Amino acid sequence: MTSILLLKLLLVPCLIYFVTLAGRKWGAGVAGWLSAFPIISGPILLTITLEQGPAFAATAAEGTLLAVVAILVFSIAYAWASACFGIAGAMLCAMLAYGVAVAGLNAVHPQLPLCFGLVVCALLVSPRLFPTIPPQSRPTAAGASDVPWRMVAGALLVLTVTFAASRIGPRLSGFFAMFPIMSTVLVGFSHARSGRAFAVTLLRGMVFGYYAFAVFCLTIAVSLRQGSIPLAFCFAFFCALLVQVGVKRLMSVRAGKAPKLAA
Repeated sequence: MTSILLLKLLLVPCLIYFVTLAGRKWGAGVAGWLSAFPIISGPILLTITLEQGPAFAATAAEGTLLAVVAILVFSIAYAWASACFGIAGAMLCAMLAYGVAVAGLNAVHPQLPLCFGLVVCALLVSPRLFPTIPPQSRPTAAGASDVPWRMVAGALLVLTVTFAASRIGPRLSGFFAMFPIMSTVLVGFSHARSGRAFAVTLLRGMVFGYYAFAVFCLTIAVSLRQGSIPLAFCFAFFCALLVQVGVKRLMSVRAGKAPKLAA
C-alpha cells in the first residue's frame, strides 16, 4: 500500500509538470488533451483492485466511466462562471455543479453499454456548450515559477481523494477516482497566470482527451471480470493509447488555434 501511494504521489506531480510544459510549448488545447489521459485515475483504480478485488474494481470503473459526465459539467460550469466571478468563485461554482452531477448520476444505474453511449454523446455535445472566447494576449507575471506549487497541490488532492475513496462503496469509489484533480490544479493556476481564454481552451482540450479515458474505463470494467489484473490494465492502457493517438490526428486541424501563453 505504501509503495502504491508513493507512486501516485510522485506520478501526479510529474504529470502536472509535464502537462504544464506542454501547455507552454504547444498551447492549451494540447495540454488539455494530454491531461485527460488516465494517468491519475488508472493508479487509483489499480489500488482499488489490489485492495478490494477485481469485482469491486470493475464496478468502480463503471462509476468512473459515468463520472466523465460530471467532469464535463465541472468544465462547462467553470468556463461560464469565470466570466462573472474570479478564479475562486468560478472554482466554487464548478465544484458545486460537479457535486450535483455526481449525486444525480449516482442515483441512476444504467447498464454498461448504455453508460458508455451516454458518455460518448456527452463528449460529442459538450464542446459546443463552452463559451466562445477570443484569444487574449497578456504578459506573464515575473518572478518564481508556480510549477512547484501546482505539483504540491496535485499531491495533496491525491491524498484527499485516496483517503475518501477507501471508505466508501465501489460505485462512489469510482466517482472519486475521477475527481477533477488535473482540472482544479491546472485550470486554476493557468487562469491566474495566463488568463481566462487559456483556462477555457485548456478545459475544452480536455474534452477530446476523455474519449481515451472512456475507452480505458470500459475496457477495465469488462476485462477485470474476465481475465487477470495485469492483462486487464495493460490492455486498457493500450486501447486508450490507440484512441488518444487517433483523436490527436483529428485534432491536428485545430493546430495553431489555441493561445500559446505561459500555462
